[in-house]
Amino acid sequence: MKRTRATGVALVAAALLFNGSGVAYAAAMHAPPSAHPRVKEKSTHLPTKRQIAALFHEWNAALATGDANIVADLYAPDAVLLPTASPFIRTTRAGIVDYFEHFLQREPQAVIQRQIIDILGPTSAVNTGLYRFTLTMQDGSKTTLDARFTFVYERRWGKWLIINHHSSVVPLDMGWMLSGRDRPDYQTRLNNHTTSRVQPQ
Repeated sequence: MKRTRATGVALVAAALLFNGSGVAYAAAMHAPPSAHPRVKEKSTHLPTKRQIAALFHEWNAALATGDANIVADLYAPDAVLLPTASPFIRTTRAGIVDYFEHFLQREPQAVIQRQIIDILGPTSAVNTGLYRFTLTMQDGSKTTLDARFTFVYERRWGKWLIINHHSSVVPLDMGWMLSGRDRPDYQTRLNNHTTSRVQPQ
């Protein structure tokens, strides 16, 4: 069972990796920079950690709409997205929309396993942690994918926006590197990696 689930995680990651990396993204990659000014709201009132945590639920709800433009509306015009399932950094709205148009085909929904929120000031905050995606495969079956995330938020024009979002699959066990053991072959590491490795905290 562990081997089947681990192989499934690897296949999901590999299948997602090549989505959105074709002509549409090539065009988005060369889109002109946004003309919107980078204007932060002036405020002396610090947000609460609960308010920042709620921004993730807003993002997750946007995923549920299946509309890439609604998701992209949560990102600042000059936002940087380093996504879970693409080798390309997205630095324009067009690039972000292109990524989510492909990713949303899997009907993703995420549940936070752990989060660490830092309030940097009245208009900026960071949420870092682990989340688990539930994805729908082409045959209609469901699978899960564990990933790490960092959301950097900035309040502009009266609204909290994502200015930087990094998301990457939780790596295979790299304990051998720290322990001095010989490096195991890839299949051994794959067999030892299951979605149950990440526990809520």
